[in-house]
Amino acid sequence: MTYPGSRSCPVRLPCLLSLFCLTFFLLIVPAGALAAAEELPAEEVQAVSTGGLVLIDWIIIVTYAGGTIALGYWFSRRQNDTSEYFTGGGHMNPLLIGVSLFATLLSTISYLSMPGEVAGKGPVGMLMILWLPIIYCITSFWLLPVYMKQRVTSAYELLEKKLGLSIRLLGAVMFLALRLVWMSLLVYLAAEAMTVMLGVDKTWIPTIVLVTGLVSVVYTSLGGLQAVVITDFLQTVLLFGGAWLVIGVITLDFGGFGWIPTEWHPAWDSQPFFSTNPSTRVTVVGSLLTTVIWFVATIGGDQTSVQRFMATEDASAARRALKAQLTCSALVAITLTLVGFALLAWFTKHSSALPAGIDPRAGADLLFPRFISFHLPPGVSGLVVAAMFAAAMSSIDSGVNSITAVVMTDFLDRFGLRPETEKGHVRASQLLALVIGGTVVFGSSFIGNIPGNITEVTQKTVNLLVTPIFCLFVYALFIPFSRVPGVLAGTVAGLVTATLIAFSGPLFGTNPVTGYDPVSFQWIGPAALVVNLAVGCTVSLLCPGTAGDSVEPADLAEADS
Repeated sequence: MTYPGSRSCPVRLPCLLSLFCLTFFLLIVPAGALAAAEELPAEEVQAVSTGGLVLIDWIIIVTYAGGTIALGYWFSRRQNDTSEYFTGGGHMNPLLIGVSLFATLLSTISYLSMPGEVAGKGPVGMLMILWLPIIYCITSFWLLPVYMKQRVTSAYELLEKKLGLSIRLLGAVMFLALRLVWMSLLVYLAAEAMTVMLGVDKTWIPTIVLVTGLVSVVYTSLGGLQAVVITDFLQTVLLFGGAWLVIGVITLDFGGFGWIPTEWHPAWDSQPFFSTNPSTRVTVVGSLLTTVIWFVATIGGDQTSVQRFMATEDASAARRALKAQLTCSALVAITLTLVGFALLAWFTKHSSALPAGIDPRAGADLLFPRFISFHLPPGVSGLVVAAMFAAAMSSIDSGVNSITAVVMTDFLDRFGLRPETEKGHVRASQLLALVIGGTVVFGSSFIGNIPGNITEVTQKTVNLLVTPIFCLFVYALFIPFSRVPGVLAGTVAGLVTATLIAFSGPLFGTNPVTGYDPVSFQWIGPAALVVNLAVGCTVSLLCPGTAGDSVEPADLAEADS
């Protein structure tokens, strides 16, 4: 058996074909379209496409969707056991793993929310790139050595050894809730953006959700993690290229880089370094704490991340994958920030390009999809819509694969419901992936009832569970005196804290001046982490009994061998 990255790689042919097609789309089609746009007067550039997508756009989108399904089928012929299906046999290329992990965590939510947040609120979010070295040091030298010492399919197997079956199941259930809501949110947001691009009303959202989910689930259920990782790599290149195409077209329209802001835009919020007022929506310090805690908690407690690292050979390879992930995160954060700047400047200059009732500040989340469909040259629109499609699929595929791994490992296998043959186990996993995908498509129909900016809605829903899940691993692997009652008490306290902050507006009333919640969403993660660990450790110290086995610090050095 060979794996991606080895000398005799069975995926070389589909990878080369896919990369050739992607190169064609990124270099030939956009180059011609941009050249055509450059020949037009600036006032005509905005009107190159005023009716939505045209034939060439649909050809690109359909070709891309068909290609991903073909890749899934290619890999399905080599899925003989669940080790290959869920972790790629544990020998996958660290670069591909890192890029795949980045693509998974970026998602359509980030692809839409980052430009919208920058255009409508301000650029402080870009400072996340300054915190990435801190994140790397914490995760690579504290978390990964411990995790990579214990080879598991489901991350939540690690919890049972120290804290018992009940905590393992608690972690698995919270993860399932987190990812199901998260995927439902992102496919809804992707579909909502598609309605803007296609120029149709929101009654089309269920249909678009169905198509997006169907393509993602089919190639994921067929090909397992190998198909997910390879397509995530292609989707990342497409997503990154699509964002730069938008920047290029706007630069042509301005005749240079006049769209780059040189002063604080009047549409932006005040975003100070620090504020003693908890209702201040975003501060530099709050951004630091939120970013570091979210990244560390996701890498250390989310099956989607742990599963990727388990697909590498050892802690050293896992670190290389982490470097690739964080490097991609930095590059795309900068790119999407520039997209936000460019969109704000373009729609300020061409205010008539927005429908009546929408302004660049209040409708900032709609600027990116509207520009893509109505103000890009033909061909370029299709490429960037494919990038949006890719962002959704890169998250759906990984979420479905990781949820399937958890359900099969932590519930079915754990309680003796495993199929008799390994081939039957793979088939059951594929069927389960289809069921999970259907659940996500159904659940997305309820997401439209949640009001607010994309960034805020995300923080107030799916991110409620990120910190509590991570704290389970902290108790199990790094706190030797932790006890089950303490862990449960800490989890409840952390969840209550996160919920009170997330919904402080409806519970206690919004700020009468700014209209924001009395406690900003940026404090959800930091406050939940502190309360969770403080309560959990205190109750554990008061509880009698032994703590059970734990991973000793001395074991850390052995993990690199």
